[in-house]
Amino acid sequence: MWAGTSVLITDRRGRVLIQRVDYRTTCLLPGGAVDKDESPAQGAARELREELGVAMTVDRGLAVDWVSADSINTPADMRFPGEILHVYDGGTWNNEQIASIQLPEGEIDSVEFVEPSRLHALMSPGDARRALSALRARINNAGPALLEDGRPIAPTVLDRAGILSTPRARHHLPFHTGPAPEPLVVIQSWGWLLAPDGRVLLLVEPDTGSACLPGGTPEPQDSDNPLVTLRREAHEEAAAEFAEPLLLGHLSETNRPYARLRYAAPLTHLGPPDTDPATGRTHIRVLATPEQTLELFDWGPPAADQLAAVHQARTRFGIPRAEQQPVTELPDAADLTTW
Repeated sequence: MWAGTSVLITDRRGRVLIQRVDYRTTCLLPGGAVDKDESPAQGAARELREELGVAMTVDRGLAVDWVSADSINTPADMRFPGEILHVYDGGTWNNEQIASIQLPEGEIDSVEFVEPSRLHALMSPGDARRALSALRARINNAGPALLEDGRPIAPTVLDRAGILSTPRARHHLPFHTGPAPEPLVVIQSWGWLLAPDGRVLLLVEPDTGSACLPGGTPEPQDSDNPLVTLRREAHEEAAAEFAEPLLLGHLSETNRPYARLRYAAPLTHLGPPDTDPATGRTHIRVLATPEQTLELFDWGPPAADQLAAVHQARTRFGIPRAEQQPVTELPDAADLTTW
């Protein structure tokens, strides 16, 4: 059978590195066939040297995919009996690493970093499924995913919800600690609601896989009180209640007199979820570490400042730092003392 290998690399915004090659109309992750007398990991490291001019150790697996013969778009005499394809973690590259890429004379026309949601449009269906499954496995931090034709045989909540299949929330807005200046109009109030184990309550749209923090836009009954907005929205969206919050700060918009407030607070109660009156849908509620949460958004460099403020607030609340663990879907009736 064929044995293949590929490497998933992202930049600091969570975009995925893909290659445009001269022998296919669709894009690929770096990688290729495993050569005689080499392991898949050795093959992955060799392909990085040959295709990107980068020498690095590849030692963390993200997925192993059984690619059936019927799904491979190759001549019939090359299909027997299928392919085992390994996906390895190439890590998150900084600007210096990206600048060090040196493409060979032939084969690789160009490389670029793209939003995960664009993979389906740029890659073959099986390659896109495999890349997204591997990326979700990396975020989920539960070990390599076993796939069949790019689909996990034991889907996680990230897979079932289709996380990253649609564009991530994009807010490349500067984050400022402290209250918003008086001239700015508050148009959003979101909360980092922390469970006792240090993880964050995150809401996922059931039909699109889009993720968001609890919160929303002010309504007339809120009487211009952003905390009332946050408590109302948290109750409507997630049946969530929380203790006295801390204001982390606000996001501002260039040339627009608006502010988006960010709070942190300890979660105190989660009731059975109800239909969100704003969307007519019931959100999937999950717990994720703050770091996992940021990977589901495209907030740019200012996200690091917001994350630091979250951890400062967590320390003031006396809540421990969350251990690395899989993203967990919450049941309808959630006892916070068990988290």
